This record gives sequence, structure tokens and C-alpha cells, in this order.
Amino acid sequence: MELTEIRIKLIRDKADKLRAFASITLDQTLVIRDLKIIEGGNGLFVAMPSRKLCDRCPACGGKNHLRSRFCNDCGARLRDYRGRMDERGRPRLYADISHPINQDARDYVQGRVIHAYKHELDRSKQDGYVATTFDDLDYEYYDQTEADV
Repeated sequence: MELTEIRIKLIRDKADKLRAFASITLDQTLVIRDLKIIEGGNGLFVAMPSRKLCDRCPACGGKNHLRSRFCNDCGARLRDYRGRMDERGRPRLYADISHPINQDARDYVQGRVIHAYKHELDRSKQDGYVATTFDDLDYEYYDQTEADV
């Protein structure tokens, strides 16, 4: 597998741990979007695209996120701790949409993406910097949120 393109969208809000979004292309054939570059306790790491896990309301069958306390449809009180627990005993709230199949693949993707992030960060400090475009993605929300603060 070869990463043939890595695009980085820097996030300027340093109050949050999210540093950037990334989009990678594998072998010029498959694109994976919404990788997140996060500043963790041990440095930068790459979080793969994920979705919030949901369950159904026992009263009406409406779909709700696992952290919801009340049903979005009927308003019924939902019980706490509805999701499965992870290996650390915490509720599993998200599921990866795509992810590397083994540690070597994860290390390869993470190393390349973090390298591209650092390169983009260095470029952003130069005069005349023009950010990588993500016309096909909806990251303007983060730019607007930052402008509103």
C-alpha cells in the first residue's frame, strides 16, 4: 500500500486538542477522509474516521446516541450506560468507519500523516501561505466557529 496523496486542513484553535483534519489517498484509487490529528498526552496521534454509536428507544424505537439521556423522538428517559464497554471499562461511544488492519499499517499511516501535518504547519508560517483546499469537504464550520469566538 502506498499513500499517494495526503491533504492537511490545519485547525487554528489551540484551546481544542484537534490540530488538523487529513484526507489520504491509497494507491491513487481510494480516498479516506476525516482523519483527525490530535494532540494527546504523549504527543500527536491520528484518529481514524468514526461515527457515534446509537441505540433504539425502548418506548418508541427512535434512534439516539448512547450519551443521550432522553429520546429525541418521544422524550422518554433513557437508561444510563446503554453501550458496550471497551477494554478499559468505559462505554464505547464511537466506531471506526475505516482503520488499519494491523499495527505496522497503523504506524505507517500515522507516521506519514503526522509528517505531512508538520510540513503543512511549517508552510503555514511562511509569507504568502495558501492553505490546501478542501472544496469537496465541509470544514468551513471550524473556520466559522473560530471566527465567532
